[in-house]
Amino acid sequence: MFERVAAIHQPNFFPWLGYFDKIVRSDVFIFLDHVQFPKKGGNWSNRVKLIDGKGPDWITAPIARNYHGFRSYREMRFKEGVPWRDKILRTIEVNYRRAPFFLENFDFVAGLVLEGESGLAAYNEITVRKIAVRLGIGEDKFRRSSELIYEGQSNEMLISLVQAVGADVYMCGGGADEYQRPEVFKEAGVTLMEQNFRPTQYAQIHGEWVPGLSMIDALLNVGNHGVRKLLGIS
Repeated sequence: MFERVAAIHQPNFFPWLGYFDKIVRSDVFIFLDHVQFPKKGGNWSNRVKLIDGKGPDWITAPIARNYHGFRSYREMRFKEGVPWRDKILRTIEVNYRRAPFFLENFDFVAGLVLEGESGLAAYNEITVRKIAVRLGIGEDKFRRSSELIYEGQSNEMLISLVQAVGADVYMCGGGADEYQRPEVFKEAGVTLMEQNFRPTQYAQIHGEWVPGLSMIDALLNVGNHGVRKLLGIS
């Protein structure tokens, strides 16, 4: 029986373990970069949480919002003239320098943060790909929705993207029940598979464990081997 699993997600900013779990468990991972970027409000594409001495807090890359109309993720740019890369790197260094695997991974993390790409989606894709390679995840599974032939909106668009990469299973994340219509996928011959990721607790340097933090937290706290173990990578 033919089963090829596709996962689809917007290009997120230094995403958490659950994002990488989706990458690991899929045969094809599609960066959803052609859809409309939200004009207002917070977004996982330019911010994520790390821990400081007071608890979890946001690190944010400011984006240029002085535009009219609509823009896709791939069209968004970081705000010019703001030294957010240096600020984020300093935050990481100050709060994680005593982490067990700081020496193993800080230079790698610094290279990611200081990546000079000005495009939001491109920057996020570059950093996700580099983390994946460091963990031994094959780069050949990544695709961009903007480079695929698709049709329709919402459920129909997802089905079209899944079929465009030759897959017949779509891995959906939590909270998808609100908008996904299983009967539409079934009619198209695409099986829905829920991700159901449950993060495993790991040691963190700042007190009680906090789930949902950036992958950076895991890399510095448990190292490459520890992260591979958390993601079930053999």
